[in-house]
Amino acid sequence: MPVHIRLRRMGAKKRPFYRIVAADSRRARDGSFLEILGTYNPITTPAEVKVFEDRVASWLDQGAIPSDTVGSLLTQIGFTEKYLRSKKGQDTSEMVLRTTIKERPKKTRKMKKAAITAPETPTEPAEETPAETTKEAESTDQSE
Repeated sequence: MPVHIRLRRMGAKKRPFYRIVAADSRRARDGSFLEILGTYNPITTPAEVKVFEDRVASWLDQGAIPSDTVGSLLTQIGFTEKYLRSKKGQDTSEMVLRTTIKERPKKTRKMKKAAITAPETPTEPAEETPAETTKEAESTDQSE
């Protein structure tokens, strides 16, 4: 049974709240799951992420695959680095996971339009090598 670590949407309409769960990859997004591994609340500013470290590590050791979004969240809070260090046998007792993540600024229409119409920086032509300049000088001298 292939297990994935992914988000399960909860909360009211237009007010999402997500649980980080271990679920069978063949099940629906909001279908049955095996275990709750944490939460993600994107509504708060900054967004909050809470993870049960030992349970996530246990599932990763058993071969569970995190989704792209969950992998990104785990990296942003510092779990991935801590997990990899613990796998190498290094001391991770001083490492503390962050509970908030930095949100990317949302692109507005004006920002997108400015990016499209902004003139690209002109590439400078390659400088002539000294050999080419001497050949040009010789050719002008011979024609006179």
